[in-house]
Amino acid sequence: MREGQFVEKGDTIAIISEVKEKYFDPKMLLRLREIIDSKEKSLASKDLKAKALKRQINALEDGMNIKVEQSKAKLEAERVRFSNAKNQYERNKKLFEAGNIPLTKFQDIEYKYQGSEADFISAEIEIDRVQAEALDKINKAESDLNNTMAEQFETQADLSKLGNEYVNMEIRSQQYFILSPQAGQVVKATKAGIGETMKEGEAICSIMPLSTDVAVEMYVKAMDLPLISRGRNVRIEFDGFPALQFSGWPSISVGSFGGIVEVIDVVNTHPGEFRILVIPDLSDITWPKQIRVGSGTKSWVMLDSVPVWYELWRQLNGFPASLYAEPYTDKPGTKKEKKDIEASAV
Repeated sequence: MREGQFVEKGDTIAIISEVKEKYFDPKMLLRLREIIDSKEKSLASKDLKAKALKRQINALEDGMNIKVEQSKAKLEAERVRFSNAKNQYERNKKLFEAGNIPLTKFQDIEYKYQGSEADFISAEIEIDRVQAEALDKINKAESDLNNTMAEQFETQADLSKLGNEYVNMEIRSQQYFILSPQAGQVVKATKAGIGETMKEGEAICSIMPLSTDVAVEMYVKAMDLPLISRGRNVRIEFDGFPALQFSGWPSISVGSFGGIVEVIDVVNTHPGEFRILVIPDLSDITWPKQIRVGSGTKSWVMLDSVPVWYELWRQLNGFPASLYAEPYTDKPGTKKEKKDIEASAV
């Protein structure tokens, strides 16, 4: 790529290489992909572990409920046994006190009664023991599940970071060849040598597009802006092309070119001035092909027709052009009257 060279869209302008150690490895994208794949497998493994722990928790809860029901059934049986033993003990106690049964028989009944009471109390304690043992296992499984889910979230965050880094590196690797975004001519090449170091965001060169669309940029005073509307005729004098202008008498001007007001800015560009864009008038002389972007111009916007004496009087006294009626617009039904003598305001 050299200054003045014409390039097409997609042509290589420059080839750049890395200067940071982080990007020296030519297989960096491959290694990043391997890390991402291993992280994805790790995430899948943690997901399976979490599902297994959830199943284990459900199984422990079901087992606890079954054991508790069994313990309650045993407790109910021990309650009935204890109630029977208590009734038997109370009846035999009265018989013993009346002297109807011997002491040895009463002591045997009392011993069975005390044993039944102990079994009933043990059955009550067994329910609490079963629940406590099962809840301990469930809590441990839930703790493992929470740790596994935390590891899952951490791995997912690492995957997001790695994915972002991989995409950035992929895009970066595709930008070692700087391509022309449009067809045009290379101008102002700031980095034209081999082995030069560039900063991030620094421009390499400018490309002037090859376009047949041209326009003249003009600035008009706010005092004259109300008299200008889209579609007004403009006379233009280009730098480098001799011309002889007669203010207010365009029909005898020599070397000037015709234009039409196409765009009028709605905000001021400079203090007290507004920018307008003028395109070629296809019904007039064709603009020179030799003009370049940025060439200087001197332009006049054609306003409404006025008598010669009024225009001379206005120019001598420095008065602005009068606005007799609403400026010409492109609205349907409006027509612009033309006469041989026109006044200029810009």
